[in-house]
Amino acid sequence: MIPNVLTIAGTDPSGGAGVQADLKAFSANGAYGMSVMTALVAQTTTGVSEVHEIPPEFVTAQLTTLLDDVRVDAVKIGMLANAEVIRAVVAALDRYAPPNVVLDPVMVAKSGDRLLAPEAVRVLRDELLPRVDLITPNLPEAADLLGEPEVTESAGMAGQAERLAGLGAKQVLLKGGHLRDEAASVDLLHGDGSVEKLRSERVETTNDHGTGCTLAAAIAALRPQRPGWAEAVREAKDYLTGSLRAAERLDVGRGHGPVHHFHRWW
Repeated sequence: MIPNVLTIAGTDPSGGAGVQADLKAFSANGAYGMSVMTALVAQTTTGVSEVHEIPPEFVTAQLTTLLDDVRVDAVKIGMLANAEVIRAVVAALDRYAPPNVVLDPVMVAKSGDRLLAPEAVRVLRDELLPRVDLITPNLPEAADLLGEPEVTESAGMAGQAERLAGLGAKQVLLKGGHLRDEAASVDLLHGDGSVEKLRSERVETTNDHGTGCTLAAAIAALRPQRPGWAEAVREAKDYLTGSLRAAERLDVGRGHGPVHHFHRWW
């Protein structure tokens, strides 16, 4: 059975991140993609110029209209913009209890533009995080959630993953792409009573726009098709590595270009 996978996120007109990237990653990994918009974002490969936050009542209307009709096998949550929208998503998760919920806590864009209002971080941490199955923060996002300095060496990752789990996250994929002491890209998967260090090739490219969105979306697409989170995460990481390797074949924008979501076919 082909899984139905929902993204709840903001947009990216350039197609490299947000809802547009999620739908590509779902399709590339064998899932039928659906979307609920939380914000309309005027952004390209060079940065964000404006954000139009969708009223929480309309976010709720999108969610209830969809979830009353369609079976959902996994959910990927990305940019949520403000506390009211986060609470609308929390209410839908409580009402419909969809399985396999992946949260990519999008707070800052690749360009450095802040995408989640600071006052909303507390609501995301205290109300949304305990309701999801997997959270996929990078090191700056983990530090923001924990109110701690950012980890710069791999030795500090295990403690932060443990503390994120202590906030209620069932599974934590702590992404170490910002590490200074590792030649490879090192992530830490914490959950089910175990900790697994996942190493992958660090691809040297400036075309890395939307990597976090793409990885989380690929995990959500694969989880209903795989026996556990570890298998889905490993395969999603391999997919992202291939997307980064092939990104130079695209010619999109003057800044951080997108990864190549369909590198296996094009």
